[in-house]
Amino acid sequence: MIHFSNVTKSFGGQALYTGASFQANPGEKIGIVGPNGAGKSTVFRILTGAEGIDDGQVSMPSRITIGYFSQDVGEMSGHSALQEVLNGAGPISALAEEMAALEDRLSQPLDDDEMAAVLERYGDVRHDFEVAGGYEVEVRAETVLSGLGIGSEDQRHAVESFSGGWKMRIAMARILVQQPDVLLMDEPTNHLDMESIIWLEDWLRKYPGTLLMTSHDREFMNRIVSKIVETNYGTITVFTGNYDDYERERNLRNEQRTAAFKRQQDMLAKEENFIARFAARASHASQVQSRVKKLEKIERVELPEEARVVRFNFPKPPRSGEEVIKIKGAGKEWTRPDGQPKRVFSDANGVIKRLDKLAVVGINGAGKSTMLKLMAQQTEPTEGEVTPGSSVEMGYFSQNSLDLLDPGKTVYEQVSESMPTATVGHIRALLGCFLFSGDDVHKRVSFLSGGEKSRVVLAMILARPVNLLILDEPTNHLDLASREVLQDALENFEGTIVLVSHDRHFLKAVSNRTLKIADGRTQFFEGGYAEYLTSQQGDARAR
Repeated sequence: MIHFSNVTKSFGGQALYTGASFQANPGEKIGIVGPNGAGKSTVFRILTGAEGIDDGQVSMPSRITIGYFSQDVGEMSGHSALQEVLNGAGPISALAEEMAALEDRLSQPLDDDEMAAVLERYGDVRHDFEVAGGYEVEVRAETVLSGLGIGSEDQRHAVESFSGGWKMRIAMARILVQQPDVLLMDEPTNHLDMESIIWLEDWLRKYPGTLLMTSHDREFMNRIVSKIVETNYGTITVFTGNYDDYERERNLRNEQRTAAFKRQQDMLAKEENFIARFAARASHASQVQSRVKKLEKIERVELPEEARVVRFNFPKPPRSGEEVIKIKGAGKEWTRPDGQPKRVFSDANGVIKRLDKLAVVGINGAGKSTMLKLMAQQTEPTEGEVTPGSSVEMGYFSQNSLDLLDPGKTVYEQVSESMPTATVGHIRALLGCFLFSGDDVHKRVSFLSGGEKSRVVLAMILARPVNLLILDEPTNHLDLASREVLQDALENFEGTIVLVSHDRHFLKAVSNRTLKIADGRTQFFEGGYAEYLTSQQGDARAR
């Protein structure tokens, strides 16, 4: 269906890929992966015609329809959320508008000839509308919006009343309702909660067309794709299978490449040592010259980028008491904008113990972030108590934490404020742990990506020794590689963690205990998120 053949594409004077090829067959579901800046989104822009290519060929059927969801939602105004989605329904939307205009004309006085012409046109348009599934499209739009977390009442609200994250869902619904032949999705799980991610996952698995997507959610990709297209090393490489299959094959290739790199470096060092040793001797002139020419012709093996990734470890924390947080009869109410109280949960009880790694789960709006705020002493319970134990040193990360960064400061200046007595070497060592090295420490906060800002905030939290980490969606904005680095660090953290995340793979890997918040009640489960899911599935079967 889509053929990407020997494509060369440069951006800003740098070649993203040279002689790159892959193909997408009808009904295939493909994940596009690679480091930031390697050209993943550029593949999408080339396929939509927004970007050209320097050489090669991109071919696809002329009548193919392409739907492209990107992080740029564009301008939305003047419609309800539902109408915004319906307006994007391709030819159906245009047919519906023409039908409405013809119906308006038919309600006006017309002579016989004009009436006949309008009726004939109306019949043709109505037939096309029916054949295209126009009468089902509104039901489809309502279903998709509900699946993405926008209920029937909210669907009638003006799009201007929605925040950026919710507008992103409306933009996604507009693409999904089109049901194009080819669906391009750039980070579709950003701004979605767990329930919406699971719904979207099911929808995409059943989608009959061709899907190409990028995602930072490993489990989401594992459950959907059967082919991986990697943009890296200036080319495109195709792997069969899901993300786990790709990672195993990539790691094997990287091990082979690293071994080849080491062998070549040893050989180069030996040859260069010979040249340096005998360059001044006339008796060895021909041998020296021969080896110089040999080195000039050798194609150098480059070390895989993944082999250069720095792993960071949190500093060893001071020991806290055995009871880190005690929750006794706690409840919380917020006041709505209309002044009415909103009960979040009631009568919460439990103890978080030292070395617990607690996953807090529940549907969007259940009160997960509220519970974390209570634990972090950022708000008071309406009734009951949430109290930290003895010798607890707490670090709290929330999405609002990124807003506290000073855009005018550099990374080094921002972190050094959190540790005013530390030496330059100590600050640089900490920043190195969070993947900021060399000139990166002098980048201004205003120029950082969302993932880089998250790493700065985490570095500031760890600038002092903490034994309790309370983390609300720390994986937002992080790419797959950065998530794996953070996951590894949290697995080895020698303190207590309370964690909210919509990344299921991340939760399964890190947690050893679970707190469920649902219908205003709280319940602790002994076992991590994977064990919690197993128990819930068993309960569902029993019911």
